[in-house]
Amino acid sequence: MTQPAPEVNTADDNPKSDDPAEENTAAEEERPPTLLEQMGGVSGLLYSSVPVVVFVLANAFFGLTVGIWSAIGVAVAITVARIARKEPLQPAISGFFGVAIAAFIAYRTGSAKGFFLFGIWTSLAYGGVFLASVLVRWPLVGVIWSTLNGHGQGWRQDKKSRTAYDIATLTFVAVFAARYVVQKWLYDEDATGWLAFARLAMGYPLFAVALGVTVWAVRRAQVRHKELEVDGDDSDAAVEARLREKYADPA
Repeated sequence: MTQPAPEVNTADDNPKSDDPAEENTAAEEERPPTLLEQMGGVSGLLYSSVPVVVFVLANAFFGLTVGIWSAIGVAVAITVARIARKEPLQPAISGFFGVAIAAFIAYRTGSAKGFFLFGIWTSLAYGGVFLASVLVRWPLVGVIWSTLNGHGQGWRQDKKSRTAYDIATLTFVAVFAARYVVQKWLYDEDATGWLAFARLAMGYPLFAVALGVTVWAVRRAQVRHKELEVDGDDSDAAVEARLREKYADPA
């Protein structure tokens, strides 16, 4: 006698979690990291100021040598802590080497203000590179963002997207230029205390402005990308074909 076919439970074929927390976690894992997160997050920005503060205080109370070793010690501790917490490695390592180079310059010059010399000339170099990228029509903000997120460089073919990234890149040029001019002047005036203050005051606030402009540029470029997708095929071959059809001589 033929047995009836067993019922197949299809509920397990595509299991779905009933836990909203798990769904939110999965969504967060799929979400690409923001520019701030890729640079170490808010904690990374805060950590970068600690060695500077420690150096200035230790130098004021105990002298240059203690200030140098205190700054290096704090930088090492922060780097180890960030690695242990599995935070982004690149900002931690670059932050440590930045402090180490600054401390080495201060040691070689024998002056506390030498601790800030590396940052001053770095601002000048960064500003020059960002400005050059705009002049050659490869604005670095767009290049860096697209590279980090794997979006490609197709935005360069759209004038509005490129203009938005030009504006964001020039904002960083203004930030680096302001840092260089103000801090170089304080360096020449031997105003070490004010130099440290300027280093911190011109860090987060100016970076926040540049980051805000960057977010605007990224969103504008993304909107333009969607608009071009809706318009259809905008490849070089398609554009050329439309131009030939438009300007072809009537038979």
